[in-house]
Amino acid sequence: MNGPVVVGVDGSPSSLDAVAAAAHEARLRGVGLRVVHAFLWPVLHVPLGPSPMGPPEGGLRNMADRLVAQAVEHARDAEAGVEVEGEVVVGEALTVLEARSEAASLVVVGSRGLGGFTGLLLGSTAVHLSAHSRCPVLVVRGRPDPTGHVLLGVDGSASGEAAIGFAFAEASARGAALVALHTWNNWTGPVSGGPAEPLPLVYDVDMLRDEEERAMAEALSGWQAKYPDVTVHRQLVQGGARQALIEASGSAQLLVVGARGRGGFSGLLLGSVSQAALHHAHCPVAVVRASGTDRKG
Repeated sequence: MNGPVVVGVDGSPSSLDAVAAAAHEARLRGVGLRVVHAFLWPVLHVPLGPSPMGPPEGGLRNMADRLVAQAVEHARDAEAGVEVEGEVVVGEALTVLEARSEAASLVVVGSRGLGGFTGLLLGSTAVHLSAHSRCPVLVVRGRPDPTGHVLLGVDGSASGEAAIGFAFAEASARGAALVALHTWNNWTGPVSGGPAEPLPLVYDVDMLRDEEERAMAEALSGWQAKYPDVTVHRQLVQGGARQALIEASGSAQLLVVGARGRGGFSGLLLGSVSQAALHHAHCPVAVVRASGTDRKG
């Protein structure tokens, strides 16, 4: 998909970090960057113009225009040559960004914004957008200027295919290696079909591990052929996916996860592993929904 990269801004330091990251992503893709500020005040019927007793450049509307203009300049300084546009859109942030995601190749947001409670590790817009966006979402968080490989969480599910394609494309564009991490434990063995099909009392651990390794290799093989320039390192870890990915993100420049994986409840739009990564990863996190853009073509 050749749509622009869209970045949401609200004037917070976190959103300016997102602007720089979004400009970089736009350059990698060879597309434009659209800086978007959701302007809620008109919906609340709040006066937008300057106060009669104040300077003519005052007022909420002028403030919003300045906020976007500053973010646009920040993007141009970060990545010279990227075509940048800014817009102030009336509406609530999640609704505005979800609508813009329809035609975007990527939506980028900061992990925290203005107005958040200090006890929250992640802003509500980032979480909800990751679950509802029509394209992949990049949440900029973690250590400043992360370097290293692209880290991919592989779960073997059909819905994870889009995340695999996105991770390979990112690694290729960034000139980085790809570390594909898959976790397993005894619970990843066969599932009982009912009383007539009881589970075995003893698992062959070596057999389970071999099966998981084969499944991982099959999930990656087609993409490795499509991106021969990407060096792939496969890691098979016995243990929990959340902790393994969070620990491994400490040496990565980007963590890519699917929005949903195996074992999720059908009513949940964002899986527990994806949510844990968004809250605790040490580097930016890309969440890729199966219905979103996988950059495969």
